[in-house]
Amino acid sequence: MATGQTTTATATATATVTVYGAYGHTGRFVVARLRERGFVPVLSGRDAHKLGALADEYPGLDVRPAPVDDPDALDRALAGAAAVVNCAGPFATTAAPVIEAALRARIPYVDVAAEIEANADTFAQFADRARDAGTVIVPAMAFYGGLGDLMVTAAMDDWTTADEAHIAYGLDGWHPTEGTRAAGRVSAERRGGRRVRFTNGQFEYHDDELPTLRWPFPDPVGQRDVIGGFTMADVVTVPSHLSIPEVRTYMTAEAAAGVVAADSPAPTAVDEHGRSAQTFLVDVVVRSGDTERRAVASGRDIYAVTAPLAVEAVDRILTGRTLRAAGVVSAGELFEAPGFLRALAPHIEVELRP
Repeated sequence: MATGQTTTATATATATVTVYGAYGHTGRFVVARLRERGFVPVLSGRDAHKLGALADEYPGLDVRPAPVDDPDALDRALAGAAAVVNCAGPFATTAAPVIEAALRARIPYVDVAAEIEANADTFAQFADRARDAGTVIVPAMAFYGGLGDLMVTAAMDDWTTADEAHIAYGLDGWHPTEGTRAAGRVSAERRGGRRVRFTNGQFEYHDDELPTLRWPFPDPVGQRDVIGGFTMADVVTVPSHLSIPEVRTYMTAEAAAGVVAADSPAPTAVDEHGRSAQTFLVDVVVRSGDTERRAVASGRDIYAVTAPLAVEAVDRILTGRTLRAAGVVSAGELFEAPGFLRALAPHIEVELRP
């Protein structure tokens, strides 16, 4: 049962939501999706010039520049807002200051961080303060971190524990944004060039070479080479609330090569919504003993589909359709996972396979 006051989806009509990093690649998708859902975005971020250019595309929207190291400006950016969505990476730099501003304003905070350490920091640093403030902080409410967590949670169903969770990303390619590249550089520096995995119920940093394996994706992807141990934010979100000591993620070899290649181009829009031609299939397998449960999600453009994930989260929080009222919470713990996943159609199609 959801906590909080029972309301209808129309309660969010005209609600103001600040989008920090609104002019970024993902931020633009979030602004557009908020408007489609009846919200009024406030355009905010560090670069006043870029905000001005975005405002030309959206006449009438409030524009509030806010350097991340200026608490007063951040307070003004969030003033009167019902919630804030942080789309500005690297989140190692932006998450804490924007969360602090959200706590001062006592409004929900949602971000789209894929950075493993930044997400872990959010859970470690703000859990008690969010509970005390009576509001929710939702990190990694995005393609990486949020979607996998919802899928694993839905696949678990009535299980209270499992031995392993495997999340295989079947991307047909990956042209990274500059934000993705910047986040990757920050994460690499924080790890001292090492890699990270979640095993035996804890994070482990290592220098092992990552193996190339074969993964049996469902049709139409089929058998593909994947990089084992290509660790994504799911290793933070899933163990934050589920008793699974082994959480492993995999990436198709061509996508892994594309995201690390120095000469990979940025995503190119091919339709009127600004989406690229990239397609994905996410295959989740949860195992307990000899029994496996599966969830499969498919769609197009990993950056574009982050917007319906983040905006659906905001809508459910503001209309009281949550399983917890306060704290730092991952998507699978905060929301009723199967219903949330169904609500993502047609942007993301999800199938649960007992």
